[in-house]
Amino acid sequence: MIYRDDITNLKTDITENIGQKIMVKGTLGRSKYFEKEATIEKAYPNLFIVKYDENDRNVTYSYTDVLTRTVEVSLFDGENFNPIVPPLVETKKHKNL
Repeated sequence: MIYRDDITNLKTDITENIGQKIMVKGTLGRSKYFEKEATIEKAYPNLFIVKYDENDRNVTYSYTDVLTRTVEVSLFDGENFNPIVPPLVETKKHKNL
């Protein structure tokens, strides 16, 4: 479940890292995936714009795309790419007897 605070925190993270190099991973359907380096160009209330390095193309993503893991965005810290949204941790549900 996505909470309002999750979106607010993600917006803050994206806004604070405008101009930062990122890695965008996503799906193209039918078991096809992409992974491209980009730069965060602008951030707006409902979406943000990234510019892909390889073809100099701008693409927009919504914050919910990232929170629902439709796309994964990782920030470059100088050595590694670290995900903005931490990976899901699966918890096992116990049956109540």
